[in-house]
Amino acid sequence: MYAIIGGSGTAQLYPIEEETVVETGYGKVSVYRTKTRGKDLLFLPRHGLKHNVPPHEVDYRANILALKNLKVDGIIATNAVGSLRKEIPPGSLVVAIDFLDFTKGRPLTLFEEGVVHTDMTAPYDPRIIEALKTSAKNLGIGLKEVVYVATEGPRYETPAEIKMFRLLGGDVVGMTGVPEVVFAREASVPYASLCVVTNYAAGMQDRISHDEVIKLMEEKGKIVKEVMDGAIEVLEG
Repeated sequence: MYAIIGGSGTAQLYPIEEETVVETGYGKVSVYRTKTRGKDLLFLPRHGLKHNVPPHEVDYRANILALKNLKVDGIIATNAVGSLRKEIPPGSLVVAIDFLDFTKGRPLTLFEEGVVHTDMTAPYDPRIIEALKTSAKNLGIGLKEVVYVATEGPRYETPAEIKMFRLLGGDVVGMTGVPEVVFAREASVPYASLCVVTNYAAGMQDRISHDEVIKLMEEKGKIVKEVMDGAIEVLEG
């Protein structure tokens, strides 16, 4: 069984059939059981069902450990992102294959004892990425592979920061991709990120509005769900 971690604007993507409260060493996590195309699925809204948890206060460790405890086969996460490149316009769907971490005050690891260095050569699971690309292709969508830049939030980035991220090789920027992907790797849970480009980043347009971000995410919700549902069909055969 696979799990979806839903980001901004996706809390209502799946009908909730049953709530499961999972105890972890970092607190309790509500995970919701649902179905898609006849297959069992777990849904975890990253910001809560009421979208009241900001990016820098999400308990990423608890969320990942809750899904690990439920023995999921893998995780597909959704992330709202800003584009650093004109060739990746708002409304695009992209898939992360690498990241640059510019978060500052978040937990760094699941490991509390000893010295553990986790390999990050392939932070995102290739098999899930290919399933997402296959599903998107079946819908007539090409999923571009991108480097995700993670920032701390909750503020948006400055034009100077965006210019730096672009020079370093970043393609999109968001506030929730790290450390979520890191903890998934440490927990040995296959993980991939399907990103929705909601806007051009600071300095590439006049202003950035969170309300506009949420609006575009909600508009893209149906196609995002179709891509993820198709990917799960590919993965589960």
